[in-house]
Amino acid sequence: MDAASDVALDILITNVACVFRTRCHLKLRKIALEGANVIYKRDVGKVLMKLRKPRITATIWSSGKIICTEKQVKKKLNLVPDLARSLQELGFRVIFTDFKVVNILAVCNMPFEIRLPEFTKNNRPHASYEPELHPAVCYPTKSLRAALQVFQQGVSHIQVT
Repeated sequence: MDAASDVALDILITNVACVFRTRCHLKLRKIALEGANVIYKRDVGKVLMKLRKPRITATIWSSGKIICTEKQVKKKLNLVPDLARSLQELGFRVIFTDFKVVNILAVCNMPFEIRLPEFTKNNRPHASYEPELHPAVCYPTKSLRAALQVFQQGVSHIQVT
């Protein structure tokens, strides 16, 4: 591929997962009774809270640990301020600490088709391809701490952990 035929690739972030703590005890029953869009899972000791705009799903434990995922990320992460506001409206004195992004899922469309058997053969031992189990090549990279899933149609899923 020469410089004249270079094509800019659009990488679309589709999902971001993070974990953080609130530095306060959260009463799950109160969140379940007074909160909006919540599911109380008493048997496992957690509450699922879903916000619509932005699309956030939060798993909340009474210890104050929260795991959040945001789908359809546009320009910035919106999950912390919106979730904080929701918990503060319920009367909790929330102070966010230990924030950490644990996973990012992105998608990229390639402008060409990829021959998966050849790609796997040329990138051994890193690339693995089992067409009977999964239609993509799994290509983990240690330097980026990411795993690429490369499909024949040229669609790549990039998962950063």
